[in-house]
Amino acid sequence: MKNLFNRLIPDHMKPYSGLNQIFEQKNRILMTEVTTAHLDKQVESLSLLFDLIPITSGMTLSFHHHLRNGDGVINMVLEEIKKRDLKQMILAPSSIFPIHEPMVELIKNKNITQVITNYLNGPVAEAISLGYLEELLIMDTHGGRPRAIESGELKLDVAFIGVPCSDILGNGNGLSGLSACGALGYAHADMKYAKVKVVLTDYLVKKVSPIEIEGKYIDYVIQVDAIGESSGIVSGTTRPTKDPVQLKIAKDTVKLIDELGYIKNGMSFQTGAGGTSLAVADILKSQMLEKNIQGSFASGGITKYLVEMHEIGLFKRLYDVQCFDHEAIASLKKNPEHHFISASKYANPFEINPIVNDIDVVILGATEIDKNFNVNVTTDSKGLIIGGSGGHSDTAFGSKLTIITTNLVKSRTAIVKDHVTTITTPGDTVDCLVTERGIVINPLRTGLIEKLKNSKLNVVTMNDLIKKVQLLTGYPKDIIHEDRIIGVVRYRDGSIIDSIYQLRGEKK
Repeated sequence: MKNLFNRLIPDHMKPYSGLNQIFEQKNRILMTEVTTAHLDKQVESLSLLFDLIPITSGMTLSFHHHLRNGDGVINMVLEEIKKRDLKQMILAPSSIFPIHEPMVELIKNKNITQVITNYLNGPVAEAISLGYLEELLIMDTHGGRPRAIESGELKLDVAFIGVPCSDILGNGNGLSGLSACGALGYAHADMKYAKVKVVLTDYLVKKVSPIEIEGKYIDYVIQVDAIGESSGIVSGTTRPTKDPVQLKIAKDTVKLIDELGYIKNGMSFQTGAGGTSLAVADILKSQMLEKNIQGSFASGGITKYLVEMHEIGLFKRLYDVQCFDHEAIASLKKNPEHHFISASKYANPFEINPIVNDIDVVILGATEIDKNFNVNVTTDSKGLIIGGSGGHSDTAFGSKLTIITTNLVKSRTAIVKDHVTTITTPGDTVDCLVTERGIVINPLRTGLIEKLKNSKLNVVTMNDLIKKVQLLTGYPKDIIHEDRIIGVVRYRDGSIIDSIYQLRGEKK
């Protein structure tokens, strides 16, 4: 079966057929929140918990990723699965990082047969790309995951919630303790909708304030030596790029935002933690100070650069679903207008007015972008899984102005091409592309094109850029992959955008 993009997808899955299908589902899915009644929640060890629940073969276990590449909770659970030789387990972590390499052995041994996640890279991603996962990998978005959980589409048997600071009832937050990681927004749906909810903490206290993880939902609390390494939360680079090409892209991006009339009082903004993205934030800060502009809010994963803009009054509020550095954690503790939010409030398409729908400008990256503005941040140009949507397609859909920033070529590989290897974000949700060789406006955005008709910016067509790329890299060869589909890219509403194929070179 093929979808709107003429991409082959498994027959039993719902094909992506365009943005209108989201609006057809007008009523938000409401589920009854189940609260726990017992008060004696402490369990001595993870091993005892497995016996107590009990956790058996075939169950679906979920995790959050706020400790990112410093997370220790998944690996603790993996060790127990291995020791008991449980089989046919389904893992639903919000993201997977290189630190989770022990999962590879369990995938190869069929202890784990399916993975549902929003993002993965490192050894687990490579093993799945090579075909070792028995069932389909399902790649969700940060908003699509809570939609799937709250609707009952993704049923969680046990949620393991790493909480840096907790009391004996399971009330907790991510602001204190050796493993402090900040906001815990991706754990909220798991906390409310899993059949059994387990808090693991390495800092047990008598009283927690403020409370983000609510004890009324928690069934069990386990104190462990360490839930992870706080230093692992740092994402991307830690400072704006100094690369002259990327600096040019950042400067042109801010000029574009300005010419389109978005640098104004009340503006809202989101950007990532990469070098170019941070440079955009830094240049935007200067522009806002020069024009005496105060924005309404910045959102998403929060970095120290957004914290600085908030603290000098450039944005009234920060909405934080995860912290990307320790300065963001410190800000959450001290700044009353720095708010933690759930992933559902952030980006769930069935949430009433999610934050992404109020964003004016979002800056996003691309592994590849094609002539129809479809963006790939899931695989590299050979089809190896290297990431995933995260909030990419959520914010592209919701934001009034979605800008993709990228070099034309990276490591001798074309980024702008006729067709992307894997579609992560549909092109009809993307407005502009900014590269060092020119700016392209999506032809569907006639209003933006009209505003820029007298601009001095280097506005070109996508065909112009593709020709420039081909002069630099030659015409890209078609990827040869196995026929077997090993994963699917699921859009935020549950439809399938694209399929991921097994890499050629090693058989399952």
